[in-house]
Amino acid sequence: MRPSGRAPDEMRSISIETNFTKHAEGSCLIGFGDTKVLVTASVEDRIPPWMRGKGEGWVTAEYSMLPRATHTRGSREAAKGKQSGRTQEIQRLIGRSLRAVTDMKKLGERQITLDCDVIQADGGTRTAAISGAWVALRLAVQKLLDSGAITQDPLTEKVAAISCGIVGGVPVLDLDYIEDSGADADANFVLIEGGKIAEVQATAEGATYDEEGLLRLLRLARMGTGMIFEAQERAVRG
Repeated sequence: MRPSGRAPDEMRSISIETNFTKHAEGSCLIGFGDTKVLVTASVEDRIPPWMRGKGEGWVTAEYSMLPRATHTRGSREAAKGKQSGRTQEIQRLIGRSLRAVTDMKKLGERQITLDCDVIQADGGTRTAAISGAWVALRLAVQKLLDSGAITQDPLTEKVAAISCGIVGGVPVLDLDYIEDSGADADANFVLIEGGKIAEVQATAEGATYDEEGLLRLLRLARMGTGMIFEAQERAVRG
């Protein structure tokens, strides 16, 4: 039995509240159980200097964890004057995941930045951020389409992410903090609707695993992202 009482293939509850903030072109508050992430999408008529003249846009992301997202207060990275390696790695992952389903030429010469702020952490913050970022991006893109700023939809598919791991020798879906901190192995899967893989981060922590173990985790991830895709669809359709 898992600490939460869930079955090995059971997700935590998924919640997505759209238009959570007033000013952003797209926003949502996404929850995977007790993990809560606020995501906002900002559209700017500018692109990085190295992209100028290509007729393409850019999608990027920033990630942060608020001081009391965890049991004890963490210092703001801005107060330290630099981002941690973990923060940089996660926000690059979020950006890559969203660019995997965005046609930059159809976006035109503009940039969309996804700000992912963890307000409460209980494991899976990066996967919740990616899944919520797609919703915020979808809403921002729809505003561009509705206004006539762009004429073709640059989003090709949905993208979502979920964590899986081997805990006590058992493959399980959607790890919370207690499981994640004691897992023999854990993996984050970024999957695209339709079956394609955008990225996999897999690590053996306490014990190595074989090919079949990895495939079991992938099968769980496909189940989990299937549920996330459905939640994303409901959220953007209102």
